[in-house]
Amino acid sequence: MSHETKSVDFQTLSKIRTFQKHESEARSYCRSFPAVFTKARGSYITDMHGQEYLDFLSGAGSLNYGHNDPEMKSALVDYLMEDGIGHSLDMHSAAKAKFIDAFNRYILKPRGLQYRIQFTGPTGTNSVESAIKLARKITGRKQVIAFTNGFHGVTQGALACTANTHHRSASASTLCGVDRYPYDGYMGEGVDTSEYLEKMLTDKSSGQDAPAAILVEGVQGEGGLNVASMAWLKNIARIARKAGAMLILDEIQAGVGRAGQFFSFENAGIEPDLICLSKSLSGMGLPMAVTLIRPDLDFWKPGEHNGTFRGNCHAFITAATAIEKYWSNPAFERGISKRAEIVTDALKTIFERNDNVSVGLKGRGMMQGIEMVSGELADQVVAECFKEHLIIETCGNEGQVVKVFAALNIELEDLRNGLNTLARAVAKVSAQADKAELNKQGVKA
Repeated sequence: MSHETKSVDFQTLSKIRTFQKHESEARSYCRSFPAVFTKARGSYITDMHGQEYLDFLSGAGSLNYGHNDPEMKSALVDYLMEDGIGHSLDMHSAAKAKFIDAFNRYILKPRGLQYRIQFTGPTGTNSVESAIKLARKITGRKQVIAFTNGFHGVTQGALACTANTHHRSASASTLCGVDRYPYDGYMGEGVDTSEYLEKMLTDKSSGQDAPAAILVEGVQGEGGLNVASMAWLKNIARIARKAGAMLILDEIQAGVGRAGQFFSFENAGIEPDLICLSKSLSGMGLPMAVTLIRPDLDFWKPGEHNGTFRGNCHAFITAATAIEKYWSNPAFERGISKRAEIVTDALKTIFERNDNVSVGLKGRGMMQGIEMVSGELADQVVAECFKEHLIIETCGNEGQVVKVFAALNIELEDLRNGLNTLARAVAKVSAQADKAELNKQGVKA
């Protein structure tokens, strides 16, 4: 029996078998959560039997405000009932204007930023593809510099920049045009990897071709919640400028408040040439992606990078509502900080009490996690959490980091309850590991 069908009731099992029979083996998250879900609201998802699950996954960061926010839902329903345009290619629409106005007023202007907004295909990987393509067009160069443990998507150009072998190995063609350098902290404490990059780019005998772009995440999500220091990011920006390369910030997962502020790089005092946004930009999980382009770098010709679904007006409506509701008030960002502190304190306690199976804490803001000794132990924690109706997942090069991706506006009681569930799960896995070690040594527990 597959992992998807263990310990489930017959009715759920029969539904799951439909997916097993007809859906591709590429399905992933469902293998960790053997349930059939029917509805969701706020931080809870409900299965076909009415059982509620607390959601610490948030659509892999695409539901930063939880499920079915009532104001976003109401705005979208009203728009639909008024026969608002759903699909518009890149034609002008009132829905697009509403989003652009809200984004400029509440996101860009307060941060002193000026960008043109390119509406790409509706996924994050397409935003990355457009940024890479534009950087190559601007500079006339081919090479892109990316970093260890980076994840930028799985379409061909973005996949070339993605580091994980699991994703790269699926490609049937050569993934080229990318040179990889160590991310901040990759070589251990006390090693500034930006110095190495700068040396390679300034030494004419290093063999490093002049790059079109340097592509980086402020916080690496799928790579294991690795955090770049603001000093390191500032150095990378300086190095890119010195090398005549475009600095591309991939904010697809760390952006829209997930790392603590709307953009993960804000405290570095930098202005990237290009910024990739998707995931939670639409507010309630509707497909939407943009590439932000410095005005002087908008070298595109009409239709040079296009896509049929770059005009998702439904997403524009919910995105504008989300920005107006949450980001017009500084109290929302303070609320993220408060919740992040609660997560940090809880994870510290979990680590201190279970240091036989855990390595340490990772991440910042509302994308934090606890690194386990192995991916196997992390999977056991996820399974134990699911038994207690908490949905939580892993990340990292070996899937060894259990990540807390609760909604940014989760009720404090729900947040604490979920963290308590996580604590019990890690404690149980820790006790089992101790018992297994004693048995291995021939000592009775």
